[in-house]
Amino acid sequence: MTIVPSGSAQPVIAPSGQGVGPLLRAWREQRRVSQLELALRADSSARHISFIETGRSRPSEEMVLRLAEHLEVPVRERNALLLAAGYAPHYPETPLDDPALDALRAGMEQLIQGYEPYPALVVDAMYNVHAANRGILMLLDDIPEHLLEPPLNAMRLTLHPEGLAPRIRNLREWRGHLLSQMERQIALHRSEPLRRLYEEVAAYPVPADAPGPEPDEPVPYFALPMQIEHEGRVLSFISSISTFNTPMDVTVAELAIETLLPADPATVKYLQSLLP
Repeated sequence: MTIVPSGSAQPVIAPSGQGVGPLLRAWREQRRVSQLELALRADSSARHISFIETGRSRPSEEMVLRLAEHLEVPVRERNALLLAAGYAPHYPETPLDDPALDALRAGMEQLIQGYEPYPALVVDAMYNVHAANRGILMLLDDIPEHLLEPPLNAMRLTLHPEGLAPRIRNLREWRGHLLSQMERQIALHRSEPLRRLYEEVAAYPVPADAPGPEPDEPVPYFALPMQIEHEGRVLSFISSISTFNTPMDVTVAELAIETLLPADPATVKYLQSLLP
């Protein structure tokens, strides 16, 4: 599958009625960092941090970026902080189909294709799928067309009652894992679109007969697998997610490559026979 833009870019808008001070305070409190600790990290003073948060002092552009760095604020939200402080956004948001990202797209395509026959895909912060290899496409056999219309969304595909959910043998466990993952992302990014997606997929019904974990059942895997039926077989996969180090572009910062590692020899053998 060729990497394509999903149309999911979120515009950077300074929150109305809020200056940069309350926003920085909210991020600091969310990170559970005191004013003194933040001041020490940012080579400032607790008094100056207090003045910034209460609006008594306007931080410089450099200070906004420095505080955001030490509070591990996501790149998109750093632009929002700058706008709230009266500065221009610092980080560009380059469309994924822009020629400037040709090398990045080619590298990701090569990476996920090289991972075959094992499944791999590229998603953004909203879990929209930008690329997938043959291993992923194999798992999407017989999925209804309305779930495959762009933008293709990995969470909807997995948890929708007409998607992969009926085929996942440990649906209750895997669903809990995915929803917890989304909750962590919402806490990190404070994204309303992501929260709406979470509320949508969390409301999908779970079949009454969906099996749950047995209380005394031994766990034969080193991590929670997704156990999914495919053509009468049960395949087991462990998920791994990779992101880019120190991204300087909003688009790149929000991309992730998810790979599904076979969790048992039977899955390895089957995939190798199916996708040589």
